[in-house]
Amino acid sequence: MNNIQLNHDEQIILDALKDRLPDLEVDVEKSCGQLSIGVDKTMIVPVCQVLKEHPAGLFDYLADLCGVDYLGKREKRFQVVYNLYSISRNHRIRVKTDIDEADCTVDSVAGLWETANWHERELYDMFGIEVRGHPDLRRILMPDEWEGHPLRKDYPLQGKGQRDDFSFVPREDREPTREPDVRREEW
Repeated sequence: MNNIQLNHDEQIILDALKDRLPDLEVDVEKSCGQLSIGVDKTMIVPVCQVLKEHPAGLFDYLADLCGVDYLGKREKRFQVVYNLYSISRNHRIRVKTDIDEADCTVDSVAGLWETANWHERELYDMFGIEVRGHPDLRRILMPDEWEGHPLRKDYPLQGKGQRDDFSFVPREDREPTREPDVRREEW
């Protein structure tokens, strides 16, 4: 925690994590005034459980869970980010865990927050990160027969050929199928 200024509540939260999980290694940072911690993926459920149940945290709402693809920029390609909010204490924390492409899995937190159910399905659908222990892990946005995971940086930019059928999208290599409405749009 090199020269990171923590307020009283943030320090109590970190102390609670260290007290309940003595072997926990935490990377602490602040961005735009919000506390962010990085933990090993094997510790994500215990960390989230302490953050939810400890009186210093009471993070009772999983506001968002998302994935990040750092293809070619980091040793571990993926990161899963949990944005937690405490309604009663009106504070937030961001929990991050790095995921290696060779073992592209993370444990489910759906047992702690029901909102994790659809967030974790979206993580699986868009990034291909398997969520162990999820009650219903299947695609949520893409059709079941879809190949690939669209938010991965190595996913083809033109999709799997489906976009060629959108005749209303102007492209330089063909004429549009209709003329633009000159009052509202330009091509």
